[in-house]
Amino acid sequence: MISKDFFKALEVLAEERQIEKEKILEIFGRGLINAYKKAYDGKTNVEVVFNEEKAEIILVTRTLVVDEVNPEAEEGSQITLEEARELRKTARIGDVIEEKITPKNFGRLAASSAKQILTQGLKQLERERNFELFSEKTGDMIIAEVVRVNDDFVTLDLGHDTETSIPSKDLLTEDIFLGNQIRVYITKVEETTKGPKVYVSRTDRNLVKRLMENAIPELQTGVIEIRGLARDPGDRCKVCVSSNNPEVDPVGACLGKNGSRIKDVIDNLNGEKMDIYKYSDDPKQLVSNSLQPAQTLMVQIDEMEKSALVIVSDDQLSLAIGKKGQNARLAVQSCGWKIDIKSETDASLQGIEIEE
Repeated sequence: MISKDFFKALEVLAEERQIEKEKILEIFGRGLINAYKKAYDGKTNVEVVFNEEKAEIILVTRTLVVDEVNPEAEEGSQITLEEARELRKTARIGDVIEEKITPKNFGRLAASSAKQILTQGLKQLERERNFELFSEKTGDMIIAEVVRVNDDFVTLDLGHDTETSIPSKDLLTEDIFLGNQIRVYITKVEETTKGPKVYVSRTDRNLVKRLMENAIPELQTGVIEIRGLARDPGDRCKVCVSSNNPEVDPVGACLGKNGSRIKDVIDNLNGEKMDIYKYSDDPKQLVSNSLQPAQTLMVQIDEMEKSALVIVSDDQLSLAIGKKGQNARLAVQSCGWKIDIKSETDASLQGIEIEE
């Protein structure tokens, strides 16, 4: 059947939906074959051929010439030499006989089915495209918009006709309003019949990393590296950073002038406190830095156990340990060393001498 309008519409549709023409034709072709099989008694190995130059759409069969038809082969896919020579006198074993079989009334059937075929096919293509798009974004941070709010869950619009839900408490803020723009971290994407199921998080520690990369150019270029990161979501996080350039202070670069850079990160975390400390190849210095803002008097290292005994002045003990042990726990998680903290008085009672 001839359809110049179809191929013109195809160009427009492909551009509007940003989908390759070949993919649209593949979907449309499958739909036409299904319509053909339902409406006509014919061979099951039918194929659709699109000829853009002639603006032509035809149905063809390609049949293999064999000595004896295999009863398990697809119906109509094989033909004996005797039958083949009725169609083409020069046919030989192994040839493929191609026939145009487009029925006279098939054009009307195709036209009536086109809208339904394209609608269903394009939805499927968009679901596949969105799955690929979000799969590529796994491990990245994106901006989402709050579109529905209830007591337990918030629904977010991720763009590309894709929504997801997240527990309200995991947004780490009490101020949730329709239209809010929030940054979320994509942890996983699953393919479903209704489109991609995208899992996002505001509590994942990698969200902090992505926010810092977004606010600090030196992290993007690799001049500064995050060597360790620990987090109590919504409360506090501790980040260990190093510099690959001796002229660049990693902590200062992360903080920015008057704390402007880290403020941007903190604002996106709804006020979550952040401790940024400098990495050191010296384990003693690394452990001491990790316990900031507390000041240490002495650090003893056990390389075999990868553990450290830390002595602090009596008035620094509660600061070093932190509320409910938070500072010490985040220090351990971010620097990778086990840490035992003792006050100066307890160390003296146990006979531990403080090295100068």
